[in-house]
Amino acid sequence: MSDSTDFHTRLKHYQSRVDKALESCLPPAHSDNHQLAEAMRYSVIGGGGKRIRPAMVYAAGTSLGVDEAILDIPACAVEMMHTYSLIHDDLPAMDDDDLRRGQPTCHKKFDEATAILAGDALQAHAFEILASSELEHRRQLEMITLLAAASGADGMAGGQAMDLAAVGVKLSLEQLESMHRLKTGALIKASILLGAMCSTTVTGDELGLLGRYADCIGLSFQIQDDILDVVGDTETLGKPRGSDQKMQKPTYPSILGLDASRQLAMEQHQQALSHLEALDARADTLRQLSAYIVERRF
Repeated sequence: MSDSTDFHTRLKHYQSRVDKALESCLPPAHSDNHQLAEAMRYSVIGGGGKRIRPAMVYAAGTSLGVDEAILDIPACAVEMMHTYSLIHDDLPAMDDDDLRRGQPTCHKKFDEATAILAGDALQAHAFEILASSELEHRRQLEMITLLAAASGADGMAGGQAMDLAAVGVKLSLEQLESMHRLKTGALIKASILLGAMCSTTVTGDELGLLGRYADCIGLSFQIQDDILDVVGDTETLGKPRGSDQKMQKPTYPSILGLDASRQLAMEQHQQALSHLEALDARADTLRQLSAYIVERRF
């Protein structure tokens, strides 16, 4: 079996596993607050999603010998946090998108107020399930702190604010990278580190290597997203093609062009691999994950 085939089989396994875990973690559809619960489940489960961030949790944790069952909770937490960000990004006050994961966005399916509350509830629920995990309490606190930092003003939310402020503005390559290390990279890095932190034997050196690996794949992920917004199609992407250009957002292709953007993504991939050398064969899934990120078509 080729590395590519092996990884796609593993990725499907991770997707299936986290989907089952999300089903049990989310409020039931028949709860008292029916519409809010329905909106939460619709956004997380309805369109499926690629589940790349949960896959990062599983890949990092299993590379250090962590049982998949222990990784279910942090995998669910990052997917809930990611989905919250998508719901809010799609709102009229933000990117004003009508399509996400191949289906109407949450505010189109329900209404703006419900979408805002569904995002709020998913963010809070991510921390709730992390706090109720069976991990040692000190490690729980470290993981909650990490996810909070990756999601707030110095992470996803801060990056989104920078993104909104950059509409119609010509950014330097350094400014674009700084924005995306927060908007996209922070949660990706948290996903890798949350998986690693589930290990009782992980060392500071290993966390450092995985953190640097995560910095690289976070940037390559965003570069490839920008490329796909130009060359992809709406049906495959599950969201409108060309939305960045339509909204006059600075992107890697708009600054560098497509060929140079592809080259930069591959450079980040190679740097990511260099940070895994000390982890030998244990990190093969992480190596395959980095390759998948720069080769994906959706």
